[in-house]
Amino acid sequence: MFTSNTAENEKEMLEKIGVSSVKELFKSIPENLLYPSFNLPSALTEEALHKHLRELAGKNKSYLNFVGAGWEEHFIPSAVNALSSRGEFLTAYTPYQAEASQGTLQTIYEFQSSICALFDMDVCSASHYDGATALAEACLASCRVKNRKKIIYSAGLHPHYKEVLHTYLKNVPEIILQEVPLKEGLTDQQALQAVLAEDTACVAIAGPNFLGQLEPMQALSHVVHQAGALFVAVVNPLSLGVLQTPGEYDADFAVAEGQCLGNAMHFGGPGLGIFTCKQAYVRQVPGRIVGIAKDKDGKRSFVLTLQAREQHIRRERAASNICSNEALCALNAVIYLTLIGPEGLREVASLNLSRAHALKELLEETGHKIKFTGPFYNEFVIECKVPASEVIEKLQAQGIAAGYDLGQVCDCLKNCLLVCVTETKTTEDLQKYARALGGI
Repeated sequence: MFTSNTAENEKEMLEKIGVSSVKELFKSIPENLLYPSFNLPSALTEEALHKHLRELAGKNKSYLNFVGAGWEEHFIPSAVNALSSRGEFLTAYTPYQAEASQGTLQTIYEFQSSICALFDMDVCSASHYDGATALAEACLASCRVKNRKKIIYSAGLHPHYKEVLHTYLKNVPEIILQEVPLKEGLTDQQALQAVLAEDTACVAIAGPNFLGQLEPMQALSHVVHQAGALFVAVVNPLSLGVLQTPGEYDADFAVAEGQCLGNAMHFGGPGLGIFTCKQAYVRQVPGRIVGIAKDKDGKRSFVLTLQAREQHIRRERAASNICSNEALCALNAVIYLTLIGPEGLREVASLNLSRAHALKELLEETGHKIKFTGPFYNEFVIECKVPASEVIEKLQAQGIAAGYDLGQVCDCLKNCLLVCVTETKTTEDLQKYARALGGI
């Protein structure tokens, strides 16, 4: 609630500060910044404004989208937004007052339960901005669990995840970050074994990795555990409809970006950080965990069981202070998962898998080279005859978003294009893409 200051309030505060006016208070700020001039058009009526906005919207171009790289286009059933936009969900945010927030707490609990079932993990929280921050928190939790300071990660992680990891830890000098290179698109296991040591807290590996390749997560988990470190898996939630789950390959922590679960792309945000772990590490989970209890009358109630946040416990004991509630995005995810169910999830994952492979085969038939020969889920790399940026520009003129230019990540991949195919693409879409690429 905000109540503006009265003239008397303002006068009293200025006298206390020792200045005569608000202008004098801010005199150190340049005049052009403090009182800028804006060339704004005249106000419009509501009807005229709607007409103007429709005209602006009409200028937007629609592209056939094959861009993934961590943010994918997926079909969202109409019921997802119809339900999550209801007032009781949309306006509810804070879960702190359990007696007034039973609905919010229940949706978070159902989200946790659904994700635990999907990931085959024991514990899930709902308090991370995106997949990148969830990864950073999992690595920090691993350091606390093992009381070690070395974090090893694969070069196959998303570039943004690596940046966030470094940003999180740049002011923690005792923690060491070490990257393991790729070999033929996969984490180099020999290089990994060479750097694993007694001071290693954890190893973070993405499967599928940023290049779309399926890492041998079972084998990598075994290697990491043999060295006495923890295994942190970064996964694509939808892919778990057809791929091995983190629980099956004994991941200690498993994190993900949940945008693909019923959340729109929205020009890059907001995201949904998914964070799961084994029961043994529940005390290291940052954010909140919702559980079920009984009230004084013996009725079922939802409560915040654990809250390892600065707002709730002593600062020095808080697991993290970067864990805002992502309940609305989590609600979209749990509605989506409930609507499609286990069989639907398997079907969506299978469509992603089959249609991506169908495009790969079409491109191979037309003479295009696929960079890596290993198994992949719904993204793969094309090695172009010209710079990937040129391919993107030419296909854009034909109404196609061709993919992600890997030259932005590494000079050695400047002619490589990361292509993503989801369940939203039809056979005709794949053929159109192949024809357009063949014309370059």
